[in-house]
Amino acid sequence: MTRLTRTIAAACGAVLLSIPAFADEDSDIDAKVKAALANLDGHARTIMEQTGLPGLAVAVVHNGEVVFAEGYGVKEVGKDSPITPSTVFQIASLSKSLAATVVARQVGEGVVSWDDPVKTHLPWFTLSDPWVTDHVTIGDLFAHRSGLPDHAGDDLEDFGFGRKAILERLSAFPLNPLRITYAYTNYGLTAAGEAVAVASGKTWADLSENVLYAPLGMDDTSSRFADFIAKEDRAIGHTRVDGTFVPYRSRQPDPQSPAGGVSSTVLDFSRWMRMVLDGGMVDGTELVKEEALNSALTVQVVSNRRDSAAVPPSFYGFGVGVSVEDSGRMMLSHSGAFTLGAGTNYRMLPALNLGIVAFSNGAPVGAVEALTMTFTDEVQYGAPRRDWLSLFQGGFAQMLAPIGELVGQTPPSDAAPAAALSAYEGTYQNAYFGPLKVTAEDDGLALTIGPAGMTFPLTHWSANTFTASIINESLVDGSLSQVIFTPSNDGTMESMTVEVLNEEGFGTFARTP
Repeated sequence: MTRLTRTIAAACGAVLLSIPAFADEDSDIDAKVKAALANLDGHARTIMEQTGLPGLAVAVVHNGEVVFAEGYGVKEVGKDSPITPSTVFQIASLSKSLAATVVARQVGEGVVSWDDPVKTHLPWFTLSDPWVTDHVTIGDLFAHRSGLPDHAGDDLEDFGFGRKAILERLSAFPLNPLRITYAYTNYGLTAAGEAVAVASGKTWADLSENVLYAPLGMDDTSSRFADFIAKEDRAIGHTRVDGTFVPYRSRQPDPQSPAGGVSSTVLDFSRWMRMVLDGGMVDGTELVKEEALNSALTVQVVSNRRDSAAVPPSFYGFGVGVSVEDSGRMMLSHSGAFTLGAGTNYRMLPALNLGIVAFSNGAPVGAVEALTMTFTDEVQYGAPRRDWLSLFQGGFAQMLAPIGELVGQTPPSDAAPAAALSAYEGTYQNAYFGPLKVTAEDDGLALTIGPAGMTFPLTHWSANTFTASIINESLVDGSLSQVIFTPSNDGTMESMTVEVLNEEGFGTFARTP
């Protein structure tokens, strides 16, 4: 057993004591890995063909060595630009696991503790409940158990808000109970990462580079978007338009860098997996203290309680998914997804000193998850337990579905006329999104929102209802938002509600004088 396996086994003894033997005690484990590796290339090519994915890179580590590294497809559709294991990808939420390792390193050095209240290092940080504000810890936010609702603050990033502005607006959200409610929040985790960076006297990107990427030799890994864009050998993001992968634009994720802003190669990421599987050691030298690292790699919260006692729940550590396989072995994993063009996944079996990572440059369709799950199944059970691609494709189809009640509907033939365009013009405001402007342009209306001044034309639907087609990370191609104006007694509009901004009740804007 590795150092990591021994510690996880001790922490989860109630489960592991019921297992008669681990696979690392099997005499034929090397043969099982070799057999799964022999099939991996074929599985990758088949999944590429079945999904139409533009590009894919895969690497496997076993017993401290890279035993497989390959690239498939192209960096950009329509160009002769093959993917290699050295191609840099945006890795989306796999950033969380790297970020947790950065924090674990600082915990081991005594700079911070997982139990430090975030407010200790970020005095300006507040949530809607004063008691939670004072007590929510770095660990709470890395485990998504702060009480913030799912993906709180992501919509602000979509419209150009910066990191601090978004973190300050988290106080607008009502909270669920602290530490017993799981909800995945990029900006909750980012707040914790920012607190650790401040305590360390560095920016988050500099801290990550200094304490993790450089010591590991991850020379092509960065937490800065500018570094990704500067790479010549980088994979271009592809979103889905009418079911086809189309080059779009690379997402600028710097505001949530700890949670989703890393770019890397599968070779670099393999260095991180080898270090984690060796309990924080790199070539015989301790990089991250094992006790601090293992806090991130053990269960901190139930992430999915399931609907049946017959189905095991899912768990989450600090920035890492934790589960118990049917074999009884512990699995460490995480997925990453940008609808603008990234699907990533890794899976590690510490008992086997084994890990696999897959990066793609297409919107998430379940391809990378199916590939890594098929591989680890073949190692453990000799064959896949089910058709993983069909299962994951069904789940991700919901993520890629257009949003809006009017999607797919035909405008009414007997639509009521709108008021004069001048009645709608003006500035509308709320505390969460700030000002929103409506202007009349070329015999039509346009809506402008956010610090970047993003502008979207409005199309009349009926009476005081208009529609806006908006594409961003949260709103995929085909989404259609209602924009509904409420008239006042003087014939102007006193307020407006933007449907796609109203999921948490922040979509209504009052007209300002």
